[in-house]
This record gives sequence, C-alpha cells and structure tokens, in this order.
Amino acid sequence: MAKKYDVIVLGDYYLDLIFTGLAQLPELGKEIFSSGFDMLPGGAYNAALTMHRLGLSVGWAGDFGNDDLSRAVLAQVREAGLSTDLFTVHDRPLRRVTVSASYPADRAFITYCDPEPAVPAAMRALAVASAQVVYVAGVYYGKLFDASHALVRAKGMKLVMDGNSGDEVVLTVPAVRKALQRLDVFLPNAAEARRITGKIDLLEAIRVLSELCNLVVVKDGANGAYACAAGQIIHDPGVPVTPVDTTGAGDCFNAGFVRAWLAGKSLGDCLRWGNVVGGLSTTARGGTGRTINAAEVEAWLQ
Repeated sequence: MAKKYDVIVLGDYYLDLIFTGLAQLPELGKEIFSSGFDMLPGGAYNAALTMHRLGLSVGWAGDFGNDDLSRAVLAQVREAGLSTDLFTVHDRPLRRVTVSASYPADRAFITYCDPEPAVPAAMRALAVASAQVVYVAGVYYGKLFDASHALVRAKGMKLVMDGNSGDEVVLTVPAVRKALQRLDVFLPNAAEARRITGKIDLLEAIRVLSELCNLVVVKDGANGAYACAAGQIIHDPGVPVTPVDTTGAGDCFNAGFVRAWLAGKSLGDCLRWGNVVGGLSTTARGGTGRTINAAEVEAWLQ
C-alpha cells in the first residue's frame, strides 16, 4: 500500500557548521574568532522539520551514507520525530557539509558534497508514496526531473520548488525553462529571481517568471515577500524581529507558505505565514534552532 503524506520533501541533507558573532569578514592570511557556534542539520531538513512542527505529515526522501556526518544527521532526524520511511542509506560515504559565516543581515557559505547516487531516494519515494504536495528543495531539471514530474502528475500531486541553485540556472537554458513551466509554485529569493531571469528590477524579474509558472513567490529578506498570480503582484512586509542568524530562513518561509497554502488560505495570508515563520526562525541559530508551531503563528497573526 502506498504511503500517504501531506507533503513529500525531495532534497539532500547537509550538516551546517554555523559561526556567529563575527566582528568582521574573513580575510586571507588572517584568523578571526566567532563568539557563537552550532552544528545543525540543514538543507532539505530545514523545510521538512519546520513543516512537521507546523502540523503537516511529512515524508522526506533523502540519501545518506555510512559516514559520521550522515549518522549525526540521522540521529537528530529521529530525535525530532521525522519519518525516515523514505530514506535510502548507502554503503559508502555521502558527506554533505556547509560552513556558514553568519551575520545578522546575511551569510557566506563554503560547501563540500560527495558524489551523488545514480538513482536518488526521490525516485524511489515517488514510486511508493503519495501526497498533496511534492516539495523540491532546490532547482532541479533534466532527465531525472522529467521522470519525477511524470510520477508526480500521474498521482495528482502538486509540485512546489525552491529557488536554491547555482549560477548555471538561467532562463536561457531550455531545460530550466521547461522545468519551471511544470511547477505549481516556484519559490526563489530575490537574488535568485534576478539571476535566473537576468533582470535587475525585482518586479520585472517576478513578471518574467510568472510567464512560466502560475504562482511565483519571491522572498526578499527583511523586505518581506512578493507573490504573482494571474498577472497580479502582491507584497507582504517582513515581520519585525532582531535576527541572530538568517541560515535556513528561506526554507522556513517555504514551510510556512506551504502550510497555509494547503489549508486553503488566501495568497496574502500564505505570504504572511511564510514571513512569520521565516522571520521567527532568524531569532535563533540555524534554520530549525527556533521551534515554531502553528499555534504560535496564529497567535502572532492575531
């Protein structure tokens, strides 16, 4: 019998080494010290756990290895109460680690990843599970995405994708355009929207993306978020918080938005949910350092 969830999350784990309280930017040949440090799971874990805390049934399709980093994240996944039913554990190292130099307004990353498995856990999961929404924790395109899309649509599931991607993801690449056209919701941040479209003006970038995807939601940090549907752009301002670490804030925004979207809330309310969850997440280190539940969001909105 197929496993059923509210959301299936497709994406990789990362182990985030987060340095905070930095007095200056790193410089070659110079050692600087931080006043704060955390080692926390990141990547797709941020959205998966935040959705779980907001009351959604989440199946995370993730690949892990036999290395210490994989084991450390798996231990925290189990402690957090997330389902591991859709995980694939490989008999080899599958290390994914990010060093985050975090400042109140932004952060810088250094990342290392071992080679990916030929057949990812996502493909296995989509064959045996179903949900209302499939959430992809970054921009994916190409043959594997095409095959995944066929499985998603065959089961009547909605497809939501975050905008996390490298410089190669631009609209001049036909496979990228094709992937975005197949989405129900696209959730880039402002920098990603500008890079992908090549447009400096953010509203223009949003309009270009909306020609490909029916619902485009763009996160703009402390400036809040925008959404464009049926050619109409709406904006919701960010919530007033004093940020400690912005790592994972976009993932948490996505989780709040999807939670409200699945509940049938208006587009404006969905943006507000995203801004509240994303904003509150910045008041602790790491994307999930602050536990946020639906009751807290409702109380904040009231």
